[in-house]
Amino acid sequence: MIPVRVYRLVEDDSGNQVVILRDPETGMQLPIWIGDAEAFAIQKELDGIPVPRPMTHDLIRDILNALGIELLRVEITDLQDNTFYACLVLRGNGKVQVIDARPSDGIALALRMDAPIYVSEEVAKTAGLYPRPDHREIERFMRLTKDLELPE
Repeated sequence: MIPVRVYRLVEDDSGNQVVILRDPETGMQLPIWIGDAEAFAIQKELDGIPVPRPMTHDLIRDILNALGIELLRVEITDLQDNTFYACLVLRGNGKVQVIDARPSDGIALALRMDAPIYVSEEVAKTAGLYPRPDHREIERFMRLTKDLELPE
C-alpha cells in the first residue's frame, strides 16, 4: 500500500468534482471523480471552515469517537469498470474491522479523524499519473552518475 495525501480538489471540463490524491515520495497523483456533496465536505475540512451543524462525515466521526472506535486508515483497494473501491479499517473493543466504503466518504472521514489514506499498488499502477523527469533532471542525473564505478 502506498501512503497518499489529499493534494487538491479540482473541477473537470464537464463540471465534475475530482479529488487528487498524491504520493509525496514519488509525486504520483491519483484522480478520483466524486460527487458534489463529498467534494463540499472534503473542501470544508481542508479549508478548516466550521459548519453550523454536523455534516454526515462529522456525525460518523462523532459516533465512532463516542463508541471508542478508532479509524486506523482508509484504503483505496480496487478499480473496476471505472469505479474505485475503498474500505475503512477500524479498531474497537480489541477487534479490527474492515468496512466497505466509497473512496470519497473514506477520504472525508480520514481528514476529520487525522487517519492515513493508502492506495493499493495495483490501483496506483492502473490509474496513477506519474511525473516525467524534465530534460534538466536527466542531464543532472547523467552528470552525477558519469564518474561512478560499478562493481562487475
